[in-house]
Amino acid sequence: QVELKESGGGSVQAGGSLTLSCVDSGRTFSNYAMGWFRQAPGKEREFVGGITRSGMSTFWRDSVMGRFTMSRDNAKSTVTLQMNNLKPEDTGVYTCGATTQRYGSRLTSQYGYWGQGTQVTVSS
Repeated sequence: QVELKESGGGSVQAGGSLTLSCVDSGRTFSNYAMGWFRQAPGKEREFVGGITRSGMSTFWRDSVMGRFTMSRDNAKSTVTLQMNNLKPEDTGVYTCGATTQRYGSRLTSQYGYWGQGTQVTVSS
């Protein structure tokens, strides 16, 4: 079972930073690769970044490469997204998801569990 909840969203000026956390209250967190997605008003949900089950590897959409980092602590069933040098185009509802894909995925359809989302707003 997987039950995800995000926290850490807020409003910042361009160039600022935010840290998002996603905690699983289930018992099998380490069995899943994790991903972060975001959705701006009127736009499709898009992949932000993913992390493998062990946390050994991460992968990203091009627009956040070098600005965002991710880590996971399987003992605490937590994945953390550190967002630096935020831009207005980073604004959206950020949601974490869990996937059974062995090395993670960029595809929304391959994630079976989702959190409720947390709002990130970046002003210029």
